Amino acid sequence: MGGAYSDTTVIIPTFNERRNIGRLIRRLLKLYPGIRVIISDDGSNDGTREEVMAMTSRSNGVRFLDRRNSRQHGLTVSVLDAVMSVKNSKIIVMDGDMQHPPEKVGELSKALDSCDIAVGVRTSVENWGFHRRVISKCMAYLSYAIFAVQGRKVCNDIMSGFFGIKADVFKRLIRENRGSFVPDGYKVLLDILRLCDSNNRLEEVYYSTFHRREYGQSKFRFKHVVNTLRSTFR
Repeated sequence: MGGAYSDTTVIIPTFNERRNIGRLIRRLLKLYPGIRVIISDDGSNDGTREEVMAMTSRSNGVRFLDRRNSRQHGLTVSVLDAVMSVKNSKIIVMDGDMQHPPEKVGELSKALDSCDIAVGVRTSVENWGFHRRVISKCMAYLSYAIFAVQGRKVCNDIMSGFFGIKADVFKRLIRENRGSFVPDGYKVLLDILRLCDSNNRLEEVYYSTFHRREYGQSKFRFKHVVNTLRSTFR
C-alpha cells in the first residue's frame, strides 16, 4: 500500500474501546495515505474486536492483534508485542480513546526524519479532577527529577502516552531489555526513556489539549501509580 505515510505504523493498545476505536481508525486512514494501524487488544469484551475486524476486511492497512489468551496483560506488553511485528521504519503509539489528537500523528512521523524519539507534549488537560491532576503532576515531577539526576533522557511530558519512535530503536530496546520493561504498566515512554541510549535524539511535538474521553470509562487506577513508580526506580 503506497502513500506519503507508508513508512509509518500507528500502534493503539485497546481494552473495551468499541465506541471510540472505529472513529479513530477512520480518521487516521483519511488523514494519512498509506499509514498502517495495529490494534493490539488485551481481551476486550465490548465488541472492540468485531468493530476492528469489520474494518480490516475493508482496508489492508488495519490489523487486529488479539491478545486475549496471552500470558501477560497490560498496556505496555500490548505495545511491545505489536512492535515486533512492525515492518516499516517509524512507529507512533497512541491511546484508543480519542484523547490524543490524530491530527498530530503526521507531525510526530515527520519529526522522526531527524530524531529517534518524538514525544507528544500536552500543554493543557481537559476536565481532570483535582486529585487526578495532583497525582499526575507529582508523579511526572518525581520521574523527571530522578531521571535528570541519573543522567537519563528526559522531556517536558515524561508521562506522555503519545509518542513516535524509530522502529529499529524500539526493537533493539525490546530485544536487549525485555525483562526491564514493566509489562503491566501503562507508561511505555517512561520505560523507553529509562532504557534508551544517551545518544538517541529526542524532539517534542506540542499539542494544545489532552481531551476528555467521550465514550467509555477511564482505566486509571491506583495500581497505575505503583507501576509508574516501578518504571521510575527499576
